[in-house]
Amino acid sequence: MKVVVTGAAGFIGSHLAESLVADGHEVAGVDCFTDYYPRALKERNLERLRESPRFHLVEARLQDLDLASLLDGAEHVYHLAAQAGVRASWGREFALYADHNVLATQRLLEAALAAGRPTVVYASSSSVYGDAPSLPLREDAPCQPVSPYGVTKLAGEHLAVLYHRNHGLPTVSLRFFTVYGPRQRPDMAFHRFLKAARDGTEVTLFGDGRQTRDFTYIQNVIQANLAACAAGREAAGESFNVAFGARVSLLELLEKMAALRGEPVKPRFEPGRKGDVRDSLADVGKARRLLGYRPEVSLDEGLRRTLEALGALGTA
Repeated sequence: MKVVVTGAAGFIGSHLAESLVADGHEVAGVDCFTDYYPRALKERNLERLRESPRFHLVEARLQDLDLASLLDGAEHVYHLAAQAGVRASWGREFALYADHNVLATQRLLEAALAAGRPTVVYASSSSVYGDAPSLPLREDAPCQPVSPYGVTKLAGEHLAVLYHRNHGLPTVSLRFFTVYGPRQRPDMAFHRFLKAARDGTEVTLFGDGRQTRDFTYIQNVIQANLAACAAGREAAGESFNVAFGARVSLLELLEKMAALRGEPVKPRFEPGRKGDVRDSLADVGKARRLLGYRPEVSLDEGLRRTLEALGALGTA
């Protein structure tokens, strides 16, 4: 079948597009190559995809693109394109986040109505929750984002629900929790930790290092995306947590890295940053029940694979 992947040159989008092509689908990828991080890294993400005749890349903004042509004949749309970054979303930069994360999403949903109502899987974020008073987080927990980025991702979820309830568009929102793996964005903490460990430099931690995260390996995220479309109408209009369902502190993560590399990883502490949540942990029971989601790759295994891909795996 024909499927569309927005943000196809990004970390998650490129992995998802590769999986879809490997399954025999025709993939129309869209990316506008924003300058949030170097284009060369995104081009590298696309190297394997460009070798396949089943992949076609459209370089354009969703806000400007002829979406009717793009969506013509598509059965599924995976909407991963977004302006990323929690810390960069404050101040004047918020206009970019509103444009790429809210206005572009609304335009894509509107176009999907006219294109025969393909399933639209929207990439949301655990940032929509903010600092929750209790863990683990369930989808019915209050959403009180603590960053402008989180506000825009929540707005996208609301739009997806509105188009489902009012127009019957089958939409599914997936709330990703701290995704990591090969080809991760260079600004992400996990990638910075691994690179510092590989290069033998200090790892910068913002805060005391005891904040916790539910780290989610990229393969688990791809599984959830595919399952969201396979679930069909039963999952339409719903939001789902996508995580491993366990948490570790950043200091514990550095200990795991040190054990795999066979040498210590030294932290350097800096003051905490606005918009960073203290703790996150997902309840993935809803995704398990309705999507059949079973995260297969644990943190230990995912960390080993990521270190290996970065050329940072030790001999211990």
